Formats: sequence, C-alpha cells, structure tokens
Amino acid sequence: MALGAFSISLAVKDIRASKTFYEALGFTETGGNIDQGWLVLRQGGKVIGLFQNMFEKNMLTFNPGWGQNRETLTDFEDVRALQARLKAAGLDVGEPIEPGSGPAHFMLTDPDGNPILIDQHV
Repeated sequence: MALGAFSISLAVKDIRASKTFYEALGFTETGGNIDQGWLVLRQGGKVIGLFQNMFEKNMLTFNPGWGQNRETLTDFEDVRALQARLKAAGLDVGEPIEPGSGPAHFMLTDPDGNPILIDQHV
C-alpha cells in the first residue's frame, strides 16, 4: 500500500520556540504560516509539521498523491480507495469520505493510541 509522503505532525505549545529548536537541528522552514500557527520544516527527505493549538497529540501524516519532496505523483491510490481498503481490513477509519476525487482526508488510530492522518492534497 503506497500512502504517499510521510511527515510527523507535532502539537507544539510555542511554535516560535519549536521553530528555533528544529532549525538548530538543521531543519529549514519550507511552508506554512507562523501567524496561523503552523509551519512545515524540512531537512533532506525528513519533514516535520509544527502545529500550535490545532490538535492535542502528535500524529503521523501520510499524503497520497505526493512524493516525499512534495512532487505530485501521476500514479497513486486515491484517499477514498485507501479508506475503503483499510475499512475492509477491519480498521476503524471513521465515516466514509464523499465520493469523487481531489483533496480529502481521514484519520485512524494505531493500537497504542497514536493518531494517523491520511491527508490528500491533490
């Protein structure tokens, strides 16, 4: 199953302090809006999203339709098909996404309570 680009989304208390910390580790800001409370930082193929006051827990994020460097993939499994496959495998994936194509998302939780966001932007 190809889930697309991977990143860790961190629920941070102080986005400016977190940005400074991760920049010291060699990450650079490549997207987002600090005034809206979210940033994307990269270091090579590693991606961290910083989110202040947007969700309670850190989560794993996968982006169907994107490669690790945000390039749009021409061949990928749509988020709706992924949700149906995971539901058929017995996982709780919430309410079905409305039919169609394009941007959509769903969430699931691993056995240890870690949230996973499947978030398609294309």
